[in-house]
Amino acid sequence: MSSKQNHGVVVVGSMMTDLTAVAARLPRRGETVKGEKFSLVSGGKGSNQAAMAARMEVPTWLVGCVGADVFHQVVLDSLRAFGVHTEHVHVLDGESTGIAHIRVDASGDNDIVIIPNANLKTSARHVDAFFASGHAASVLLLQLETPLETAVYAAKTAKARGLTVILNPAPAAPLPDDIFPYIDVITPNETEAGVLTGIDVTDVDAAIQAGKALCQRGAAHTIVTLGAQGVVHVTGDTARHHLTYRVQVVDTTAAGDAFTGAFGAALARGLAFDDAIRTGLAAGALTVTKLGAQSSLPTRQAVEELIAHGR
Repeated sequence: MSSKQNHGVVVVGSMMTDLTAVAARLPRRGETVKGEKFSLVSGGKGSNQAAMAARMEVPTWLVGCVGADVFHQVVLDSLRAFGVHTEHVHVLDGESTGIAHIRVDASGDNDIVIIPNANLKTSARHVDAFFASGHAASVLLLQLETPLETAVYAAKTAKARGLTVILNPAPAAPLPDDIFPYIDVITPNETEAGVLTGIDVTDVDAAIQAGKALCQRGAAHTIVTLGAQGVVHVTGDTARHHLTYRVQVVDTTAAGDAFTGAFGAALARGLAFDDAIRTGLAAGALTVTKLGAQSSLPTRQAVEELIAHGR
């Protein structure tokens, strides 16, 4: 991985407007239930991860597309409030900003329907424009809410320039073999690890099995996120289970994004790999204690305090 320190993070990824409905329980097929809360805020996996990285006080750029509609300003205003550099966010005429429809129940569990819209227009030329600008990024974060071919291109381009490439393979989808040699770290959750490997990830041992399978495909490191069970970190010949921090769960939305964004930012700051994992775990744990996606992302100070005070 890149030996550069104190550099920034570039995210090539998605931006959405999150429409979140909260109810005591989610409706069954054909049923209507009365909800308790509603919010309309900025979201999307790329946007969330960029916001979290910026929260960790490292320079952060987001590369992607939104539509010239009523929602795009919500996205841009939120990103700028977090300190994300948005000069490589492209506002496209005739396109709609991506939408995520989120439903949350009393336990904090959620289901999500995304409509990518303008995110599907993010292309190699947008990636090239970022790297031509000369910004000092040492870590690239990728997800799968933009075209797969763009993610593959970004991974190859970043790797050739010496960046550490982190892929969060969400939403779950099969991946071509040719992307794996360019991935330093892949961060699936249980479901995504199952889709990628065919292994039913129901416990730590199965997560280790899946992690080894992904490393055999070419990824240098696999981190399988397991929610309340923490994460499993696997390399070609090692496997380690990291426990997470005990917190009161309100809403699990964006927990994985908080982990990946904070983890990537920690590597960009030059932290050791295990310390970066602890940083990601603390960020994810704090995120689930509040409702919403970007609105629930913690500050660097809060993350460091949780790490200092332990579980």
